[in-house]
Amino acid sequence: MTVTLIVRNASGLRAPVLRRDLERIAAKACALEGFRDNVEISLLYCDDLFIRGLNKTYRRQDKPTDVLSFAQNHSPGKGPRPLGDIVISLETVERHCAETGESPRHEARLLFCHGVLHLLGHDHAAAEDKTAMMRRQAECLGIPFEAAWPPSKAFARKRRPLRANR
Repeated sequence: MTVTLIVRNASGLRAPVLRRDLERIAAKACALEGFRDNVEISLLYCDDLFIRGLNKTYRRQDKPTDVLSFAQNHSPGKGPRPLGDIVISLETVERHCAETGESPRHEARLLFCHGVLHLLGHDHAAAEDKTAMMRRQAECLGIPFEAAWPPSKAFARKRRPLRANR
């Protein structure tokens, strides 16, 4: 199985993670979910203004967010199967990192993995679904379960920052 990752950076900020690292994360997530076909994922790094517009349009929340994902529900006859699009606000990533002490690389990897899992059908509306998603994120990223969810400000004050090894 091969992951084709199409990355566009419209944020004006430097992307904190290498494409090949993100491709490995996506490949591991796909393999763990039983995907055997070649897949294609689009990733857009953007600013808060852009993601706020998407969040307002698609989730009726007029505020920036860290990550959004848009799954595609069709498969072409030939070529890789398009899983969908992931949008990450690097402004929000930088703000979260300033508040929590996390590294932008760790935060962006976590958000990308989170987006991929949504494209693969995961959700976190119910507590047990959130726990399952956290477990899968930890497994995909090789991090402790407790570090597998974007931290809130309150949570960040209670723990030391996790620095990714890779």
